[in-house]
Amino acid sequence: MKSSQRGVVVITAILVVAFVASIASFIAWQLQLRMRQSENMVDRSRSQALVSASLDWIGMELARDEGDTSCDHLDEPWAKAILSLPVDGAQLSGTVSDQQGLFNLNNLGRDGDAGKADRETFRRLLESLKLPPDLSAAVADWVDADREAGMPGGAEDSEYLRQDPPYLSANRPLDTVDALYRIKGFTPEMVGRLRPFVTALPVPTPINVNTAPAEVLAAAIDGLSLEQAREVAREREEQYFAELGEFRALLSKMGVVLNNPNLDVKSRYFQIRGQVAHGRGKAYFEALIERRGSVLPTIVWQKMP
Repeated sequence: MKSSQRGVVVITAILVVAFVASIASFIAWQLQLRMRQSENMVDRSRSQALVSASLDWIGMELARDEGDTSCDHLDEPWAKAILSLPVDGAQLSGTVSDQQGLFNLNNLGRDGDAGKADRETFRRLLESLKLPPDLSAAVADWVDADREAGMPGGAEDSEYLRQDPPYLSANRPLDTVDALYRIKGFTPEMVGRLRPFVTALPVPTPINVNTAPAEVLAAAIDGLSLEQAREVAREREEQYFAELGEFRALLSKMGVVLNNPNLDVKSRYFQIRGQVAHGRGKAYFEALIERRGSVLPTIVWQKMP
């Protein structure tokens, strides 16, 4: 065999070996990738299962708290952040927040004296945040059952049918605060400014004066300035209000009359935000739970992005 032919054979053999090695490496990489994907799926599934278990555990803690006290305040165990709590080989972290410390937007759908006090509270909150107070009427029209626009600032079907694309007013309670994006007059910046102080609960609820931010307290009580509300918040750090009479007495010392019937010292609705990490899997979760006496609380809704 000529030397040139031998050279071609050698080069061909080298190319064949390189090609086979490349295919083998690709197959090995694919197998490793599939194994990694399978492991990730197992870790994520396990994390999701641990989320459910974690919600049950937190629910039991809240149910136990229901049996121990007649009020809810920020010095209780549920109000402390859960930091890297080991759970069956995983790590749970998160927070529990009292949603009745916030203004419930769905309160705007009710009538009578309670509804009037709610509308006044929300208007004062909007004004304190430098937002248009007429937004209150727009939210009220969105959540109430009738189809008559309130004035000024209200909006019903005729307003929303002019949008692109057109849609109808919900005329039902909001599921989450994110529903504000669809209501007349709200911008993302406005919703962001309002979000720390409002919530959307399935039924009308009173504001818990033990957990409400100063901004919400000032809005809820006519004549209470923001600085006075901050003083109330500082006072309750030393001693929470075991009953509404104690809160009323403190306001009286400040020269303020308690004139809102929609206040309380106890709560039913709590929001949980957190994550469970197991292996390479992480499951983020958010849930709204309703506490009902000493039985295990009910999960109103749950999100897992």
